[in-house]
Amino acid sequence: MADSLYLSLWFPSFEEAEILPRTVSVLRQIPFSAAHSGVTYSAIQPVSWSEPTILEHRYRPGVAPEEAVAEVAEFLHDDYAYVFEAYWDLWTPPKGADPWVQEPSLARVIVQGMEFEERAAEETGHIQIDFGLDASFLHEEVSLTSEAERNIRSNVQKLVEFTALVEKNAGATGRLLWSESEENLAQKLINRLQRVQ
Repeated sequence: MADSLYLSLWFPSFEEAEILPRTVSVLRQIPFSAAHSGVTYSAIQPVSWSEPTILEHRYRPGVAPEEAVAEVAEFLHDDYAYVFEAYWDLWTPPKGADPWVQEPSLARVIVQGMEFEERAAEETGHIQIDFGLDASFLHEEVSLTSEAERNIRSNVQKLVEFTALVEKNAGATGRLLWSESEENLAQKLINRLQRVQ
């Protein structure tokens, strides 16, 4: 069964003045989709998720990380959260007799100030990336041909490379790739890819 997949990131400190520079550093690591380049959405969430959003902006075409982050800068508070959306290309299985294709897949970057939602960042990460369903990396509904295996491995490799780049280039000192069901993604992938042998 498909499960939501997240990457939580923690930094040595996440004071108010560090929120936006660290956000730009993370957004720069996303290998943006050729069809939907740049950051395509930003929003500001005050105090908790139960409060109404105070600003939303869609960008068409997408904008550079610096521009999207500058849009929210005047609302910088350590009890706010900031949401950014961007797309990256992942291999998608064929429909009928069509070949596999690379299609834009949404990644939501959720940035939580230290006082937002009763200090939720301590548990869920200063910055959290929501990759959507893990189906994009497992494709359990598809027969494992050599092409399918190659494309699934390519998607997984892209995910692994992204997490490594974020840790190296954005200064994260802690990271956790996790799913809502808390199943081990690495084990699910191993089990999936072993079925081809």
